[in-house]
Amino acid sequence: MEKFSMVAKTFQGLEDVLAEELRALGASNVEPGNRMVGFEGDLAMMYKANLCCRTALRILKPFFKFTARDADQLYDRVKEYDWSELMDVNKTFSIDTVSFGEEFKHSQFVTYRVKDGIVDWFRDHSEDERRPKVRLDGADIMINVHISGHDVTLSLDSSGESLHKRGYRQAQTEAPISEVLAAGIILKSGWRGDVPFVDPMCGSGTFLIEAALIAANINPGIFRKHFSFENWPDFNRELFEEIYNDDSGEREITVSIVGCDISPRAIAVTLENAKSAG
Repeated sequence: MEKFSMVAKTFQGLEDVLAEELRALGASNVEPGNRMVGFEGDLAMMYKANLCCRTALRILKPFFKFTARDADQLYDRVKEYDWSELMDVNKTFSIDTVSFGEEFKHSQFVTYRVKDGIVDWFRDHSEDERRPKVRLDGADIMINVHISGHDVTLSLDSSGESLHKRGYRQAQTEAPISEVLAAGIILKSGWRGDVPFVDPMCGSGTFLIEAALIAANINPGIFRKHFSFENWPDFNRELFEEIYNDDSGEREITVSIVGCDISPRAIAVTLENAKSAG
């Protein structure tokens, strides 16, 4: 299977933990950066990164890199790309922009210019001037734009919704912690399910549930209904289902995991979320 470059986004301070996770999954050329980890792998690796990484927020697949001095040049370069490789006029798409550059201070404006480049390419390459529609939530194809100075990278977002949204949280107390951050803090502490775990102020139970998933070695993405890569033309359903259904690494939890809270509602919410997580 062909290998390609990917980027896993994370919170600041969790880069080393995420790099460790990716190496354990078999990723190659793993390079931690700022709030991200670069790595290489094949299609199976991309599916595993989405399904198995506890500290990744999203997995990006860069597909077009270029330099642009201003917004007009950005538009021209985007319009040069053959967009039929990634989608057709019946697909919806969204654009997420992160920009660090004097010429590209306003990410909203960058987003508009990239969008114009894409839809104008389709208009110029179809007889009836049809074009794909932009959709803010739940788009078929999610494009990430990263600009640093004059260097522009366009990536496909393979995850869709942020990976911290595991899918088990049914209810929450005030200001719940992100599941990715909770998992990262636990992994940074060195806890791997070999001694009891106690959270004296458990809130909605995020630390407890993430600890249980770590102890049982259950993939955190197992509860999710959908990943964005399922909409891609090269999606290999058979390969993904094989990875998704492989529970050979799961194990019995042999220590107690205990949560307490002064609020009866917090305990009720934790129980509900724990049941949802199985």
